[in-house]
Amino acid sequence: MAELVYPPVIATARAWFKTLDLRFDIQGTEHVPRRGGAVLVSNHISYLDFVFAGLAALPAKRLVRFMAKDSVFRHKVSGPLMRAMKHIPVDRSRGEGAYEHALKALDSGEVVGVFPEATISRSFTLKDFKSGAARMAQEARVPLVPVALWGTQRLWTKGRKRDFGRNHFPVGIRVGEPLHTTADEPAAGLTSRMRERMQELLEAAQRAYPAVPEGPHDSWWLPAHMGGTAPTPAEARAM
Repeated sequence: MAELVYPPVIATARAWFKTLDLRFDIQGTEHVPRRGGAVLVSNHISYLDFVFAGLAALPAKRLVRFMAKDSVFRHKVSGPLMRAMKHIPVDRSRGEGAYEHALKALDSGEVVGVFPEATISRSFTLKDFKSGAARMAQEARVPLVPVALWGTQRLWTKGRKRDFGRNHFPVGIRVGEPLHTTADEPAAGLTSRMRERMQELLEAAQRAYPAVPEGPHDSWWLPAHMGGTAPTPAEARAM
């Protein structure tokens, strides 16, 4: 079936990124499978992360079907677009429907995108991971593809105003080798492996990031353990 909406949306996003003069550093895209089902898992630090994580799959000519909260699908503007791009709505009170929807997509050879932290990390560090992505990959017998994003929080994140000015923000994207599993591996173990790998990718993206805060007023986007003024993980949990 022809994709009538997703490609134009991607083209629009790329044109917007060019207008903002974002400076991309993307590595590891060769790890995204060119065919067959896969679960793409990403950290979550910005409202726009599904756009940036999706960029990682474009060199492999793959379109990612992201799992997103159902309120996005009820919005009069984003809802029709999300449905047309075949993203997957998640009702957190009844998650089994979304899980089955995602399994069907994987079985048909799609790439399904998941944020295992479930919500944006205010500390910009990795939160605890839910096990759903791992269980899904095991049940569908597909690989997990870890992705780490860095710098996207400077555009739009929880508790901050959007900054869509021409600020030349760098954006780092790192894709890791697929994680394969067996049916008898505990989902908790696979989730732990996935989180460890994503932590390695995140640290690599942070080390390569070419920007530093311009002063105390600009250190909000840097984690506390790196000298920034973002909330600590404990403070973020309390928030």
